[in-house]
Amino acid sequence: MGRKDTVTKEYMADSEVFADAFNFLIYGGRQVIEPDKLLPMDTAQIAVPYGADRVGVPQQRYRDGLKCLAAKRDGSAAYLILGSENQSEVHYAMPVKNMLYDALQYAAQVEQAARSHRRSKDAVGKNAGEYLSGFYKEDKLIPVITLVILFHGGKWDGPLSIHEMLDLRDEEILPFVENYRIHLIEPYSIDPQLLGRFRTNLREVVAFFKYTKDKDAMRTLLTENAGFRRLDRRAARVIEECADVELEIEEEEGSVNMCKAIEDMKKEQYEEGRRAGEASMCKAIEDMKKEQYEEGRRAGEA
Repeated sequence: MGRKDTVTKEYMADSEVFADAFNFLIYGGRQVIEPDKLLPMDTAQIAVPYGADRVGVPQQRYRDGLKCLAAKRDGSAAYLILGSENQSEVHYAMPVKNMLYDALQYAAQVEQAARSHRRSKDAVGKNAGEYLSGFYKEDKLIPVITLVILFHGGKWDGPLSIHEMLDLRDEEILPFVENYRIHLIEPYSIDPQLLGRFRTNLREVVAFFKYTKDKDAMRTLLTENAGFRRLDRRAARVIEECADVELEIEEEEGSVNMCKAIEDMKKEQYEEGRRAGEASMCKAIEDMKKEQYEEGRRAGEA
């Protein structure tokens, strides 16, 4: 596992940040999902792909983050399974990847229901279809929602759905091919007016990646946004690793001095200007040498 994977998983494991991301996605920032109602789940899932010999070879796959939401709504318990996939780069097969994860989660729920019925030995009175599937008419699945978060300043130029991945133009066939869309938080395309809908330091993280390619906007962001004066260590690590910048960590307080990042940006601009000046000077010297050589050659020919 790379450092970027490690720091983003650690960051998104925080229930407050996790809830903040899904409240932004589903509820436009309204605080509906409460962090203390999120229960961690095992991120390992088993897939059994079959080869030509029909022999199954189990393969273990791991989600980046998976939590169950158990909340009381309208007088009854409501459950959701929420998964996060953290990307420091665009994944061009993301719709297939997420579809597989969600399908495995639903399959696990069906199998869990079947095991429960076998233990209870409650098949009396059930029809053949219920008995064979292990999933009874009254059984229900818990909805699964997977969110992709791009910890990167660039645009997501990959497909957002299965249909976008198909080489199919037949309009009669396409409606019969089930589509699957991914849910994405992409800093590049988020309207700046919407950043305030985040309630945790995810706001600063998303804003930082949004302006990584605009140094003037970045300088304004870092100097005027109070959230950057003391940024949480885990949020800072995500920025440091995924944006490849060096931040000064204040060990005692567990926060980051973003003024150091500003100074680094200034130094970088200075170095770029100095290198450009040196390159121009070198070119001028070379031009002078060539000119002197040509003058000498012409004088010799004369």
